[in-house]
Amino acid sequence: MNLSEKREALLTLLQSYESCLVAFSAGVDSATMAKAACLALGNRAVAVTSVSPSLATGEKEQAEQIAREIGIEHILVSTKEIENRSYQKNDGRRCFHCKTELYTDLAKVASEKKIATIVNGANLDDLTDYRPGMEAADNFLVKSPFIETNISKNEIRQLAHEWALPIWDKPAMPCLASRISYGLEVTRERLRMVDQAEAFLKSLGLVELRVRLHENDLARIELPQESILPFLKHQSTVKEKFQEFGFQFVTLDLAGLRSGSFNHLVTLKAP
Repeated sequence: MNLSEKREALLTLLQSYESCLVAFSAGVDSATMAKAACLALGNRAVAVTSVSPSLATGEKEQAEQIAREIGIEHILVSTKEIENRSYQKNDGRRCFHCKTELYTDLAKVASEKKIATIVNGANLDDLTDYRPGMEAADNFLVKSPFIETNISKNEIRQLAHEWALPIWDKPAMPCLASRISYGLEVTRERLRMVDQAEAFLKSLGLVELRVRLHENDLARIELPQESILPFLKHQSTVKEKFQEFGFQFVTLDLAGLRSGSFNHLVTLKAP
């Protein structure tokens, strides 16, 4: 199928749900799903955003703005995954515990509002990486309409552009906990360090980046190859600021930016 046919298949699938709740993070995937749900179901579609210490600065506000532009009802819920010891210990199942907390809260909202189906923005590309959160989605019968209609990440961006969503080209923005090395406990302080560090780098004009936190408060900065030379002009300032944020060591990863760079540390068949 071409993209036009996939778009129609997506809208038809969403219409079959009668009503739906979109897990809405303000990323391009969930924003495009929210737009599609609104087109398919009108006021029978609701977007819900989880607010917790793992949400980067500015993401909640952007979610609110995008929801207003789409015209979809938007609800904020405070999730408590940071209080879950299984989540804190940060093994290969952290995302499962996080999503279990999220979908538990979304199921409560869906029940209260008598919404038939919960959907997420997972797409075909997510099937090629380690995604324990998908197991949590299955446990709560959460639907992934992009996967069911064979829509990829690139096609989602095309749909977002076609629907004039302002974040159609927004870089991927996983939760802050994904920046903390597996086995290193997730704490509010470490999430704050990463958040401040990434916000500072963005203030220098860098757009795509990750600040990975390792043992001994070591920061490993990932940037696209084309951003490395511009970054080096600021290396002294970056070192000073990162130390103010709590990092003891600051490094630049010469391999560049890549999604899920910690995932090679866990088996795809993690228990």
